[in-house]
Amino acid sequence: MPLKRTQAMTKTEPRVDYTASLDTALQRLHDEGRYRTFIDIERRKGQFPHATWTKPDGSEAPITVWCGNDYLGMGQNPIVLAAMHEAIDATGAGSGGTRNISGTTVYHKRLEAELADLHQKEAALLFTSAYIANDATLSTLPKLFPGLIIYSDALNHASMIEGVRRNGGAKRIFRHNDLDHLRELLAADDPAAPKVIAFESIYSMDGDFGPIAEICDLADEFGALTYIDEVHAVGMYGPRGAGVAERDGLMDRIDIINGTLAKAYGVMGGYIAASAKMCDAIRSYAPGFIFTTSLPPAIAAGAAASVAFLKTAENLRADHQAQAKALKLRLKGLGLPIIDHGSHIVPVIVGNPVHTQLLSDKLLEDHGIYVQPINFPTVPRGTERLRFTPSPVHGPREMDALVGAMDSLWSHCALNRAEDVG
Repeated sequence: MPLKRTQAMTKTEPRVDYTASLDTALQRLHDEGRYRTFIDIERRKGQFPHATWTKPDGSEAPITVWCGNDYLGMGQNPIVLAAMHEAIDATGAGSGGTRNISGTTVYHKRLEAELADLHQKEAALLFTSAYIANDATLSTLPKLFPGLIIYSDALNHASMIEGVRRNGGAKRIFRHNDLDHLRELLAADDPAAPKVIAFESIYSMDGDFGPIAEICDLADEFGALTYIDEVHAVGMYGPRGAGVAERDGLMDRIDIINGTLAKAYGVMGGYIAASAKMCDAIRSYAPGFIFTTSLPPAIAAGAAASVAFLKTAENLRADHQAQAKALKLRLKGLGLPIIDHGSHIVPVIVGNPVHTQLLSDKLLEDHGIYVQPINFPTVPRGTERLRFTPSPVHGPREMDALVGAMDSLWSHCALNRAEDVG
């Protein structure tokens, strides 16, 4: 017997205009001057930081990349490329599964051994990115330590914030690098509760350093574990490139070290290095590890070769620091408002999203210099900036061109000149 059609069944309900909502959200970004665009760039093997820009009209132009995270040019190192070619010829393209299901190869194990040795830890655990490594590890720790309280620096990376937010445990946010505030928070909590302090060695937007030794002292005093993000330091600091904690002789005081293979190592992937039991527990409990297809063997092979190479490449690290110091000195000489905390990161504060985008566009279109604007929410409103990342492969000619362009455009845009703001 057919159903009777009721009034409720025939009534036309108002429909949500999803397209209009998307238009509104995107227009808001345009109105605030912080809509982000992708620049079509093709790197040329052996020629980095030079690349080719495909313009919106389809024409091509040569450019110099000044905002990449391939800090040491390892993405074109012949040793890395040879290792990747060898692996792909031997095994093919993909890994074929998760680490638990056919996705663990000799290349993954070799890379984890290189990373454990780098940080002088019992073990390392490989992830598809440092973002996933942070998120998966920090969100899993409360499962391993019931009642865990995580103390997180206010300027920690979004991946750490997400991991802390999702873990379902207690969290405390301490003011950036504020040891007194961290002490207050630690002292206010149950002494018997498990604790971990999560922070970074170098904060990438300002280029400032975390107070590693002092945080380790507080961790010892209050019985807390230490978790450090070294993504902007691995490969570039320390005698073997293990990061700032190695440079300062503090690696043994850090319980969990997070790092990336996509910046100074020039490839892709992320990892943690810790005790064998810690890595085993994260491996066994973290959904972000368990349910993710592992990195292709060729990627793991290239990363392992890069890590091994940079353990002995102190000359590259020295050249990198020298280039950063030279650029900061020259920009300061122009009176540009840079932040200088002594790291390799060179932020020039513009303070307005529209002006920041304009400078970026003019550098690219008129001078063939590519540097991406950094706007809210990556940095606070009013601190919008251009963030330069000089490398050993940026020569005197490239630096002269950049400094000259910045001097000219700063005047053209009628922006204020100021002394060092860091």
